[in-house]
Parts: sequence; C-alpha cells; structure tokens
Amino acid sequence: MDVIPAIDLLEGRCVRLFQGDYEQSQVFNENPVEVARQWEAEGATRLHLVDLDGAKAGKPENWKAIEAIAQAVSLPIEVGGGLRDADRVSALFDLGVHYAILGTVAVEKPELVGELCKQFPGQIIVGIDAREGKVATRGWLETSEVMAVDLAKRMGDMGAAEIIYTDIKRDGTLQGPNIEALRELATAIDTPVIASGGVSAVSDLLKLLTLVPSGVSGVIVGKALYTGDVSLKEAIRAVGPGRWQDVPPAGSGPAIC
Repeated sequence: MDVIPAIDLLEGRCVRLFQGDYEQSQVFNENPVEVARQWEAEGATRLHLVDLDGAKAGKPENWKAIEAIAQAVSLPIEVGGGLRDADRVSALFDLGVHYAILGTVAVEKPELVGELCKQFPGQIIVGIDAREGKVATRGWLETSEVMAVDLAKRMGDMGAAEIIYTDIKRDGTLQGPNIEALRELATAIDTPVIASGGVSAVSDLLKLLTLVPSGVSGVIVGKALYTGDVSLKEAIRAVGPGRWQDVPPAGSGPAIC
C-alpha cells in the first residue's frame, strides 16, 4: 500500500488544518521544499500537495511553491486545490506535476472531469471530501447534497485514475481513519481508493492494509508525520513500499502500476 506524505500549502508555508478549518492552522515549516526533500530522503515514492489558498479562492495560488517542489524532487507529485478549468490543469502539468486532483468541479462541472480524463489519461484524480457521507466543496466551506459513493461511481465511470476519500471530521484530528466509510466506498466502485484523514499511528496503517482487497490502494498521511506520531520510514516498512516505483515523466500519459 502506498504511504503518501501530504504537504498542505497556505501562503507558501507548510501547514496543517484541523477538520479543514482555516482558522485552526498550524505552521510546521516555512519552507515546503525542505519538507518535500525530507520525505523523499525518507523513502516516499509520491507526494500529495494541497493548495489551501487555491481551494478557498477557486484558482491556484501557490504556483511558485508547487513549481519549486516539482523541480527539487524526483518523485511523482499530485496537486489539488482550485483546479476548476482545463487551462489551469494543463498549466499545472507544465510545472512538472504528474497528477491533478479535482474536487469541486467533480460536483459542479462533472462533464469537465470527463473531458480532462480523456485529454490526460491516467493523470486525473478525483478528491472526494465528505461530511456525514455528503460531498463538501470549495475548500470544505460548503456541503452539497451529493453522496460520496454516488459521486465516486460516476467519476470512476468517467475515467478517473483514482479516488482520494477524506472524512473531514477525521482530518487533522489523529483519531484514526473512518474504516467503515472507506470499506463501503471501495467495495462500491472499481477505481482504486486512496484513504485520507485521521491517521495517528502505524497501527492505523495496518488496519487500512486489510482494506487493500476491497480496493484501498494507498493512504495520505499528514499531521501524524509532522508531530512525529508516525515515522515515514517505519510506515513504509510496515505496509510495503507501494506501487509507484516506475512512473513516467510528467505529462507523458498514464502511469502503469
């Protein structure tokens, strides 16, 4: 199972939010490039970047930090936050990013997701962030009436490479992932699911490992890495090095797992 370190960007700094609350942010490092290099050195095979300013504003805001990270490491990078039109997704790939994560547009403009999946096969990931099973949008500031499982099915049918599922109530809390919600989602679709939110210890990763047969193929770990509750090296030893060993250059087409 992939263990994917998260780097959340707010005003160019590496931070973590509590349950998606912008008013409850904690700065972990002023230099996100330094953080990215650290995770690469500790064995990460992939990085998860979130442009928090972009998610809130509706357009990417941390281009410089994202580009600097892409140039500083040799790892495949996935980026989400404020990607709500084709031009910005294309521009993101031009920076050297491998995968674009689409969230709000999956609810508001699902046809755009389908078009982008055809234009960039294997490089479009859909992020589904849920409260009580319903999808939240616009940087988690709004909650729709769309059910997470229904959206995941539709996005998988459109060609999404993966679904990242975040239980907002668990995010940044170190309370453990929502195993039942992940199992329900993963068994309902054929698209690989990446778990996100709540990981507090290696024992949580071992619980998620039991969901691999159901379709959970990876986990994003954020706050627990920064607080030291989880060691990336130990996590990788516990659940394996992941699937992403041979990834094509950014913009070159689908990744072969």
